Amino acid sequence: MASKTPITVAVGDGIGPEIMTQTLRILEAAGAAIEPEFIEVGEQMYLAGHASGIGPEAWDSLRRTGVLLKAPITTPLGGGYKSLNVTLRKTLGLYANVRPTRSLYPAVFTRHPDLDIVIVRENEEDLYAGIEHQQTPEVVQCLKLVSRPGCEKIVRYAFEYARRHGRKHVTCMTKDNIMKLTDGLFHRVFMEIGQQYPDLGQDHQIIDIGTARLADTPERYDVIVTLNLYGDIISDVVAQLAGSVGLAGSSNIGDHGALFEAIHGSAPDIAGQGVANPSGLLQAAVLMLVHLGQHEVAARVHNAWLCALEDGQHTADIYRAETSTTKVSTEGFADAVIERLGREPQQLASFRAGEVAPAATAAKPATPYRRPVVEQQLVGSDVFVCWNGLNPNELGEQLARLAGPDLKLKIITNRGVKVYPDGHAETFCTDHWRCRFVATTATEATATQVGYTPVQFGQVLDLQRRLTEAGIMVIKTENLYLMDGQRAFSLGQGE
Repeated sequence: MASKTPITVAVGDGIGPEIMTQTLRILEAAGAAIEPEFIEVGEQMYLAGHASGIGPEAWDSLRRTGVLLKAPITTPLGGGYKSLNVTLRKTLGLYANVRPTRSLYPAVFTRHPDLDIVIVRENEEDLYAGIEHQQTPEVVQCLKLVSRPGCEKIVRYAFEYARRHGRKHVTCMTKDNIMKLTDGLFHRVFMEIGQQYPDLGQDHQIIDIGTARLADTPERYDVIVTLNLYGDIISDVVAQLAGSVGLAGSSNIGDHGALFEAIHGSAPDIAGQGVANPSGLLQAAVLMLVHLGQHEVAARVHNAWLCALEDGQHTADIYRAETSTTKVSTEGFADAVIERLGREPQQLASFRAGEVAPAATAAKPATPYRRPVVEQQLVGSDVFVCWNGLNPNELGEQLARLAGPDLKLKIITNRGVKVYPDGHAETFCTDHWRCRFVATTATEATATQVGYTPVQFGQVLDLQRRLTEAGIMVIKTENLYLMDGQRAFSLGQGE
């Protein structure tokens, strides 16, 4: 008998215990060589005082096994609680979230029978860094963090995945027509790395029109790579187009571990009713078996699952009179899968042992990241202030007097709109003002010259001191830099 591989298992909250119980029943019946170590995470751990929903014992198990099969968890309402999913992904370095979705038509109804998409989502950065501040009584902020190494890892992963799995095309989706630095970096890295994969088709789309096209004609897409938030949204869209979010599993892959989970939430509104679909978690378990090298067992489970769907054994979320035979419970669906172990589907494409599964994970990118050497030059500072006045000219005139001999006030914006100098009376302003200071010797930028000249950090600190002493509330600053002589900050509207 083959030795069993230890894995960490979290049964989760809401419908989690129900679908995990049935998933493990199926794996056991199929002969999976796994030895679960159960940990407690989620709602009860939050309420016990663990802000991230996980305790030290659970971390110990994760470090031992390097593999986590996790059911959905519930984050309590209210402040002070961090997302466990985000904590796990970031702490364990699980940078690639891989969400494959394939049409199960005609077994499961869909308007898109040719849908077959893999979404590769960056998993550690973007707005999911969860760095938020309330800066004034009227304005809150969420920081969008995008790094070059993060972009390089996920983009290369997507291309490697496509090549290994026989995929033909990789599409990058961003919003770099608006977020020119953050999303622009992701797009730029995609183009750079794409040159190393001439055998694969590749294109870039703006995320809004890309999502619209996904919803209308998903069969035009193959592999999609995108940033964290966008990937979260469009993967749910695609899963629902295929029949139900409840059918989809995902893998979270890093260099030192892996996490496998359904993409849906804990659904507390139907917990305990025995109606939840265990398919998403079961598909995550198939991904896990492939990751562990247990291809034959993965094939047995996947094919039995397809047979159950073909035979019309459907839970409530996918039940339709024209495609279903029996509306089954959570346990009843697991029974149907177990009864069909050893069978292969007749209509749907089967998964054969030794082949790469439709939902298998890709090889790790092998190219190490090399930190670039860049000349970084300070040329000014955006000083954000809380000011309750209504006329931006009053604020501008006061700040211009306080700028000092070495700095000058260049522009004031409110929510990104220029309001000083030469603002418009119709512009609505909050109490949150971005005030850009640059060197007095700075000139207007031209096609051949940046226009900014260096300033000293001490000059920026002296400016903040003068503003504070004058009663101006400085709430944050963002220094302005040239990187290798190129502007590395956004311009204000009209600047």
